[in-house]
Amino acid sequence: MAGIKSLAKDTAIYGLSSIIGRFLNWCLVPLYTQMFPASEYGVVTYVYAAVALALIILTYGMETGFFRFANHERYSDPMEVYSTGLISLGVSSTAFVALMLAFIGPVSAALHAPAHHDYIVMMVITVALDAFTALPFSYLRYAKRPIRFASLRLINIAANIGLNLFFILLCPWIWDNAPGWIAWFYDPDFGIGYIFLANLISSALNLLLLIPELHGFRWRFNPALWREMIAYSAPLLVLGVAGIMNQTLGTLLMPMLYTDKTQAITDVGIYGANYKIAIVMVMFIQAFRFAYEPFIFARAKEQGEDRLQSYRDAMRWFLIFAMVIFIGVMYYMDILRHFIASSYFSGLRIVPILMIAELFFGIFFNLSLWYKLTDRTVWGMWLSLLGLAVTVGLNILLVPRYGYIGCAWAALGCYGVMMVASYIAGRIHYPIGYNVPRLLFYFIAGIAFWMVGDIIAIESHPWLTMLIRTPLLLLYILMVLRIERVTLRSLKTNKK
Repeated sequence: MAGIKSLAKDTAIYGLSSIIGRFLNWCLVPLYTQMFPASEYGVVTYVYAAVALALIILTYGMETGFFRFANHERYSDPMEVYSTGLISLGVSSTAFVALMLAFIGPVSAALHAPAHHDYIVMMVITVALDAFTALPFSYLRYAKRPIRFASLRLINIAANIGLNLFFILLCPWIWDNAPGWIAWFYDPDFGIGYIFLANLISSALNLLLLIPELHGFRWRFNPALWREMIAYSAPLLVLGVAGIMNQTLGTLLMPMLYTDKTQAITDVGIYGANYKIAIVMVMFIQAFRFAYEPFIFARAKEQGEDRLQSYRDAMRWFLIFAMVIFIGVMYYMDILRHFIASSYFSGLRIVPILMIAELFFGIFFNLSLWYKLTDRTVWGMWLSLLGLAVTVGLNILLVPRYGYIGCAWAALGCYGVMMVASYIAGRIHYPIGYNVPRLLFYFIAGIAFWMVGDIIAIESHPWLTMLIRTPLLLLYILMVLRIERVTLRSLKTNKK
């Protein structure tokens, strides 16, 4: 259990900034949905879907590659690995900006913003900055500097939120009362463009704050090392692309699969807004991920059953916490739904589908340790391509008939297939010995608790419903603790 305690601690530390950051960004959703109609917010959702994909491509698995080779026996100097990765990302990010600016017209049209090249220019530069700074953040995790990691993340989020509030709320008020004060920089017709501008400024601030991590060592580029890093990371790029495509492909395909293009963009906005509720699961998975990769590479150096047991414990407790989050979100949906405007409520039915889909992705991420530790990252590529094929097929099949609901089911089907396929392959190449019956019990029991909570709902009395559901949530937690033989006394002992 020592290993899992360490993992839990690191998850809490490294994931704190991600959880808080995503939650605070989540809180911007009510602002966006109240200030902008679904058609405009749909453009934001669509552009950010493309941004997420571009960011994965521009980092091309270099973060995981850095962890692998910084701990590699053939390379004694981790700073050489760091420097090589930084130079690679710097060159590729600069080339990306130049290429996008050269074709800004077609790119803007493809992103459904043909009249707003300025939106796309801002996001292109933002993506390039975020791609380059991804490795310094990975270095902070490697160097075990969680406080600086978290503080920089939170500063970035605070700046982004502050700028959003300034441009979207404060500036319109000043414009109505004293326009001369801000006329030199503020344009009331710029609208959603200020969302992109706030993101650009906060990303630039991020780069400035990371300057201490960009000097104090010898910058050098090792071509042989770089080729090894690329060979290791390239399959992970495909994995990352497929993963983000599985999250965003439906959003990107909707305008193509709808007959009514205007309705398509509106539905994209509804889907994107409701996904912000399901993102609670994503926040947990991201927190876990920050700690999990350094954890597995460190434990890989050990021998014996304890190493495998730590992997089993990690999977089991990940699933337990994820199911508690799922039940909690579904039980208290009457509160959480107010993070979006009432005009978006029609999309609430996709929230449980998306949360289970993200849970399956989290399990898949847990299972991914087998091909990362055995340097068989090409398996990650094949598994991700399988998932992508499922995503494309299900979206084409379901979206024209069911709209954004079909998009949610496509995500669930994709992650489910990837999860099962990775488990089967892992049993052959790197057997861990997971207690599958117990894992299935926790999952099925969680779904059953959710369904019971849904059955006893009293629509006219949401607060009473939540009051009745709370003991059920506590009962699930107590059941798990009893099965795992975890007592309050043991928790107090561990704390000491």
